[in-house]
Amino acid sequence: MRLIPAIDIIDGKCVRLSKGDYNTKKVYNENPLEVAKEFEAHGIQYLHLVDLDGAKSKHIVNHKVLETIASKTNLQIDFGGGLKSDEDLHIAFESGANQITGGSIAVKDRETFLGWLQTHGAEKIILGADANNEKVAVSGWLEESDMELVPFVQQYQSEGVQYVICTDISKDGMLQGPAFDLYEKMLSETKKGLNLIASGGISTFDELPKLAEIGCEGTIIGKAIYEGKISLKQLEHYILENG
Repeated sequence: MRLIPAIDIIDGKCVRLSKGDYNTKKVYNENPLEVAKEFEAHGIQYLHLVDLDGAKSKHIVNHKVLETIASKTNLQIDFGGGLKSDEDLHIAFESGANQITGGSIAVKDRETFLGWLQTHGAEKIILGADANNEKVAVSGWLEESDMELVPFVQQYQSEGVQYVICTDISKDGMLQGPAFDLYEKMLSETKKGLNLIASGGISTFDELPKLAEIGCEGTIIGKAIYEGKISLKQLEHYILENG
């Protein structure tokens, strides 16, 4: 299982929110590159970079942060937050993203999202399926849609989607453990071969092997690292032991 630390960006700074609420913003570092370099120094190869300003303003904003991290580290970056147009996508890939995550757009502009999938391939385009009460949420989680989570993922899987990041918003930033039941349900009700990336609520190191056991292909870890609940040393050991 891939370990994917998260850096969320507001005003070019590394922040975390609780349950996606912008009013709960806490700044952890003024310099996201420093944070990324520290991850890399501990053997981490992947990074989940979220443009929270972009999510709010519905177009890419913090692409310079992406460019800086991509050019000054070897981290493989998946980038999301506010990608709404072919132009946004072009900027993200030009700035060094290895993959992009499309969430709101997959709900609101299916045609564009499917176009991305066709043009760039399933290896490059991740479906962001973030949910509250198993209903898909959009616009930086500021809105809830009436789409059921599992059928939404099944539908896109039939269109060729292979990678899905799923965040249970009620868990995000709360350090109360991830949505194990939800991930088990998703993996049992979708076609084999789905690369499910768990996100939200990770609070202790022991939860990681459990997510791997369920069958998650990756897990995104945010606040637990910044609050010292999981150390980078522990992640380094996990990576060494599990190849």
